[in-house]
Amino acid sequence: MSKKDKLTDRIKEGVSVEEIENIARKYTTEGFLVIALIIATISSTFGFFTTAGWSLSFAGIGAVVGFALPEKIEAMEKKLLQFVFKQNKTTEIIIGIARVVVAIFIPFLQFAEIGLLAGVSLKLAMKALGIKKDEENPS
Repeated sequence: MSKKDKLTDRIKEGVSVEEIENIARKYTTEGFLVIALIIATISSTFGFFTTAGWSLSFAGIGAVVGFALPEKIEAMEKKLLQFVFKQNKTTEIIIGIARVVVAIFIPFLQFAEIGLLAGVSLKLAMKALGIKKDEENPS
């Protein structure tokens, strides 16, 4: 039986409630992050409390700051995520709910975080690919 046949059989069978519960337990923080981002996008797009302009501005500013200070932003994000992952499940869920509430009322904070991470990622990608300004022969 090929890999494709196994996948189609798996899709036809569906996913049990127990499997969904196991995934939710294992990826609680990640799930809340995704939900918060989706809610922030909806809240910002339809202008429930702030407009999309604020979110785009904060994402852009965050990207510039992340590009300029990648080491500090990376260290800060690492500390924040380590703090969340060290908590027990109840506290982790409370932090996740707080993120969702913030995403509803102040969505541009979610986009600022995404911008920071995007700036860091761009800087790290440029470094990994060996792309840098030629300082000896300026154009």
